Amino acid sequence: MGSERRRGRLRIYLGAAPGVGKTFAMLDEGWRRRERGTDVVVGWVDDHGRAKTRAQVRDLEVVPRRTSVHRGATFEEMDLDALLERAPEVALVDEYAHTNVPGSRHAKRWEDVEALLDAGIDVISTVNVQHLESLNDTVAAITGVTQRETVPDAVVRAADQIELVDMTPEALRRRLAHGNVYAAEKVDAALGNYFREGNLGALRELALLWVADRVDESLQAYRERHGIATAWEARERVMVALTGAPGGDRLVRRAARIAGRLKSPLVGVHVRRSDGLSSGSEVKLEQDKRLLADLGGRFVETTGDDVAEALVRTARTEDVTQIVLGASRRSRWAELTQGSVVNKVLRISGPIDVHVLTTDADPDVPPAAPVSTGSAVPAPLFPRRRRTIAYGLAVVGPMLLTAVLRPLRADINLSTVLLLLLSLVVAVAGTGGTWPALVAALIGTLLVNWYFTPPYGTITINDPENLLSLAVLTAIGVTVAALLERTLRRRVEAEAARAEAAVLAQELRHGEAEADRLAAANELRTALLRAVSHDLRTPLASMKASVTSLMQDDVAWSADDTRTFLETIDTEADRLDRLVGELLDMGRIEAGAIEVALTPVSIDELLAGALDGAGATPARIRIEVPEDLPGVVVDPPLVERALANVLTNALRHSPPDAPVRVVAAGLGDDVVVRVVDTGPGIHPDQRARVLQPFQRLGDGRTDPGVGLGLAVARGFTEAVGGQLDLDDTPGGGLTVTLSLPRRAGSES
Repeated sequence: MGSERRRGRLRIYLGAAPGVGKTFAMLDEGWRRRERGTDVVVGWVDDHGRAKTRAQVRDLEVVPRRTSVHRGATFEEMDLDALLERAPEVALVDEYAHTNVPGSRHAKRWEDVEALLDAGIDVISTVNVQHLESLNDTVAAITGVTQRETVPDAVVRAADQIELVDMTPEALRRRLAHGNVYAAEKVDAALGNYFREGNLGALRELALLWVADRVDESLQAYRERHGIATAWEARERVMVALTGAPGGDRLVRRAARIAGRLKSPLVGVHVRRSDGLSSGSEVKLEQDKRLLADLGGRFVETTGDDVAEALVRTARTEDVTQIVLGASRRSRWAELTQGSVVNKVLRISGPIDVHVLTTDADPDVPPAAPVSTGSAVPAPLFPRRRRTIAYGLAVVGPMLLTAVLRPLRADINLSTVLLLLLSLVVAVAGTGGTWPALVAALIGTLLVNWYFTPPYGTITINDPENLLSLAVLTAIGVTVAALLERTLRRRVEAEAARAEAAVLAQELRHGEAEADRLAAANELRTALLRAVSHDLRTPLASMKASVTSLMQDDVAWSADDTRTFLETIDTEADRLDRLVGELLDMGRIEAGAIEVALTPVSIDELLAGALDGAGATPARIRIEVPEDLPGVVVDPPLVERALANVLTNALRHSPPDAPVRVVAAGLGDDVVVRVVDTGPGIHPDQRARVLQPFQRLGDGRTDPGVGLGLAVARGFTEAVGGQLDLDDTPGGGLTVTLSLPRRAGSES
């Protein structure tokens, strides 16, 4: 019998978005294998018109495509039959999630790949994260684009090798702007829609997390194959045990802080007994689960009668490196009779780190005193329950001691009785303080006098030495009680001082934040004074000069001269009004005093008002607004002012013969308005600065403003729930994007 045919191996290049270089990497890998003597052919490659990708094919053999007709249109598809007949060692098949034209042997290209693998042919393919079935709705929510071509995650995860082709959003946008991804006429729309920096960052994170999960699966499978039970600390993972007991919320928050510092996943585990009962409150457990979810954690429930073993077993399954446990302050007797989950976890956890936190208040420990305010009443050293117990022991203890020792009166001397009574007084002092100890000492003294000092049965003491012994007993008992109470009070004071120090440290952080706020306000005030000292005085000086000239009696001004002076006064007055308006607007923004009245309005209406505000001529502006573009719900005057400021800035920096483009489009729940100029642009390092108040690039003295235009535009845009971003214009220039909400609150 012949040997069974070997199944081919599948290698997939996964990318976060189009243009990151998946096809390029696939062709490069194919060419390297070809150089090593492997029989490699190209089954399908789609270069999307990219010259560099097309050149990467080099001298690789390409299997001709097959053509098919569907509904009168001609389509090209990969020729699966020709590939199977050619039977290379390796086939390069681009676009793994592609949907074949109806009438093909398989509906999806990944099914064609399965046929190649079954035939013993190794396949190298490509896929983007948006094509993964499990992430399809998430990608649609991020980008506003629903991807109809998907592939089951299980099919991709089954690949023998998955390699992430990674690229930062900035680098990909730069590649796009340089025309290396799409044709020039598509670049603007791509940058303003799917390829926005935030979208690319989110897609990249999705791809990284998906690949990380795939690595976890591979690592777990390897450990199972090799019988490795201990956790490998390839990545920190934090687990918190939830019981539904009081204090669980504190545990969850502490575990979340640990996970946050370690940049690690967080999992909460609840162990339910095999009888289905829970050791804590189900209501409290549900609250802790919701808190865990709010903090980004994942909940797992397991079954086991031995809680410690179940926790450690789950920790090893989840590859946990740190466990957070809660421990109530139970008595030693309770631990001996009922066992300690914490102690057992510590014994069997092996290399897993264990954090143990107390989760409830100890009724036997006095609470910390509140922070002193100068008139607060000191907190009691001993809780009422402990004092009650101490008084009971002070009364009953000497009686019980007397009952035990009286039958032995002939065999023991008075000093032994006094030492035993002194021990009882010290115990009472430790339980309830000085007054219960004094009661115990007095009662004990009377009983010793009555039963153990001759003459018996009377309060008379014949021997002065016995009287001295009883007096010393009482004094020692009271002294010990006083010293113990003083020690406890010092501890309470130390706790109070520590609490006060903690409060002061909160106040200090608040003071630092206030100082930062005041510093920012002072910087704004300094900039305001600088603007007033120059930019506001300039129009005033021009107006003053014109008025002074008109008032001269010794000069006969012509009508044209007079008109020129009046026009100067009118222009500078408008300029002064605009500058004062910008200063007032910035003050409202900084103070958070903007009143917003949301109203449904169309983009056409907003642009009309903005064009009037910017004083733009139709020849300088080119507007591209689709007729079916939905309206927005904003405060029209605020948005018109923001758009006018952006347009003014674009017109100021664009060449006179280059119109400024205004492009609007719908994107998810937003309407995006992009103002595109072809001026000098702004370096990425300077973009954050120009959105701050009183910031101007280049020679600020030649600008007619005080550097508030874009800052006010951003403030007004954010006030209505929108966002303002700065991007490169392909070919040079600046593109300002305003994202405005289609609806706000309950509006639709």
